[in-house]
Amino acid sequence: MDGKKKAVVFVLLGQSNAVGHDLKMTEEDKVTTPMEHVYGLHRDQNQKMDLQRLQWSGYTTDGMNLGESQDHTYSITNCLAKNWQAYIDAGNEKNLPDLYIINISIGAEGVTGNYMWNPDRAPVLIPGKLGTVNISLYPFSRQVFSLVDESFKTQNIDYSYLGLHWRGGENDINHVLAGEVSHQKLAEIYRTLLDTFNETLQNPPITLHEIVAKDRMMDTDPSGEKWQVVGRMNQLFRDMGKQYPNVTTFDVRNFPGYDPETRGAGMFKDDMIHFTEDVNKWVAEQIFNRYLENK
Repeated sequence: MDGKKKAVVFVLLGQSNAVGHDLKMTEEDKVTTPMEHVYGLHRDQNQKMDLQRLQWSGYTTDGMNLGESQDHTYSITNCLAKNWQAYIDAGNEKNLPDLYIINISIGAEGVTGNYMWNPDRAPVLIPGKLGTVNISLYPFSRQVFSLVDESFKTQNIDYSYLGLHWRGGENDINHVLAGEVSHQKLAEIYRTLLDTFNETLQNPPITLHEIVAKDRMMDTDPSGEKWQVVGRMNQLFRDMGKQYPNVTTFDVRNFPGYDPETRGAGMFKDDMIHFTEDVNKWVAEQIFNRYLENK
């Protein structure tokens, strides 16, 4: 044994469902005292387009999304962090390495047009809440990711990836439906994103979350055309899995409470867009349990 400290890295990217939009934590569930075995990148030190060094700090449930300023939510990252620390606190410290989390997400931002994940967007970084925040997420995330390896080498830590999860795509549907963006172009954009993630993070396991907001699509487009676009986008995600050996998809419809016969399918809040607290807790548990099973 080389005596080096071990760590695993989890990355969550996307839009509002990656933020845990409007899923406010109870006071009891908020974490304001930094965790001892889970670390994150706080906005105050790391939300810079010209970032030169990652500054990790003990994880709390506020400030750790490098995208928009919406904190203390039941996001996947916050739920996963709490699960991880609780498992170690229960006496399993020897069984788990420390967890390092990178979360970069902004609500209502896709990969097409002038959305903030578009790789062709001009660089800009204006921090703030949804409605004010304006960050060109592709160059920003690329810069953050380019610093990961050196960060762990400097700390003399052996690290691996728990995974990179992409939870977005919903806002691109209208652009595709209107004929402003072809499926071929959409595929090119995703290949650019995936190639960059692989290059900067050295081929981590990547999981693309399928889009499932059918009720919302049918409300705004009773003809069902939008839902047909969703189907083609999900197929695009599956095709990425055939093209990239490290890419898989995740279907949240495996959630035990999923019920396609009810409005909201047992997974969405009243807005038919955002997943419930229970869904995000379940997804975090799936990620955590799969790690335990495979370690």
